[in-house]
Amino acid sequence: MKVVKGSVVKSLAGRDRDCHYVALEVSDRCVLVSDGKHHKMQAPKRKNVKHISPTGAVLEISGMTDKQLRKQLSAFLTRNGRDDPDQD
Repeated sequence: MKVVKGSVVKSLAGRDRDCHYVALEVSDRCVLVSDGKHHKMQAPKRKNVKHISPTGAVLEISGMTDKQLRKQLSAFLTRNGRDDPDQD
């Protein structure tokens, strides 16, 4: 499955392992991701594409604020059975 802008992804490696993010920009080797809380949309985290796994869901992120991003990501995680949508 390919990562595209707006994809919900899960981190596979690093301190943030098992955290969910939304892809803001995608290139060949890295993806800029944000969760709206720890990594805001204005200062996204850079992750290697090898260290993330796409979930298959895509959110519309144009014009979205950090608060709206947190809300949509939390709703996605709740729908998909994650007990604690608030990432550590």
